[in-house]
Amino acid sequence: GRHEVWSWKTASKESLCLMWQKVKVQLMLSMSFLTALFWYCRRLYSFLAQLLKRWSNYLQRQLIRNLSVLPEVDLLGYSAREWKGETKQAKQMREAYEELFRSCHIKYLRQVRRDNYSAVRAVLFQIFSQGIPFPSWMRERDILKLPEKLLYSQGCNWIQQYSFGPERYTGPNAFGKLRKCMEALKTNWAEISATRDYEERGSMCNTLFSDESKEYKLYEAIKFIMLYEVVEAYEQIKSRDEPVHNLFSLLFARDSSSDPLSFMMNHLNSIGDSICLDQVELFLLGYLLEVKIRVYRLHRFNTEEFQVNYPDEYRREWNEISLLTEDDRYYHIPLFRT
Repeated sequence: GRHEVWSWKTASKESLCLMWQKVKVQLMLSMSFLTALFWYCRRLYSFLAQLLKRWSNYLQRQLIRNLSVLPEVDLLGYSAREWKGETKQAKQMREAYEELFRSCHIKYLRQVRRDNYSAVRAVLFQIFSQGIPFPSWMRERDILKLPEKLLYSQGCNWIQQYSFGPERYTGPNAFGKLRKCMEALKTNWAEISATRDYEERGSMCNTLFSDESKEYKLYEAIKFIMLYEVVEAYEQIKSRDEPVHNLFSLLFARDSSSDPLSFMMNHLNSIGDSICLDQVELFLLGYLLEVKIRVYRLHRFNTEEFQVNYPDEYRREWNEISLLTEDDRYYHIPLFRT
């Protein structure tokens, strides 16, 4: 009996050992498989992370390359890079930038693409990025109907000679093209100004101002609104219905813009193509957008014209935006820090 018990115990032990050996092999295989799988997943994750990082960097480089308003840079650092040397002009510019830094609390600036839309771009970018709403007169009437009103109600069929900046497009399709520009302005302005979150609004602005075809429509819409306001003022002056702002008297006093048609042909049509806004147009731009445009004119440093407001007469409730220029041609956006 003892031998049988011993044999049973031995057999059971051997069976358990054999079973453990099999389970052990399976466990080792499973562990090896899991280890290999973990290593593979880790390598795959690292590869995908690197791929995503490279793609993100590529998209960021492309976005920055296409941005017409660059991210902020240090004001004095920009001055030192742009105005090296000991010429009289370089010294004066560096002094002007130091004055902005010291007295005006301007610590950074955003560079704006140096083309003939520079002033309009700098103004509109700030209006959008600050979430400034439509001016009061735009809230009272539909700007989409302005081309139709000018062409049909007021008989200004000469707007077919309107040119769209560098495209210099003219012809009977000008009306339809203007309508699309007005739609782009109204849609984007309404959408961005309705966005309360500052970071989200900034992202929307960066996307919009990195697409030339879209942003050019905005500028052409602004140009057309300027033309519409000039036509309205000209009709009021002729009919003597009500007084107009002094800036229109200044505008019509120029030989090159004595009436709306000459204003369009000699000034507006070339904006974005061969010329920028001049000071009279900046007055008009601030007036129709109902913003006070403060311009720091660095080439006028140490004169009364170093800081100028456009328009010089404005309402207290108007929002204020600022521009910085070295030559009254190209403009940048100054950023204030207290």
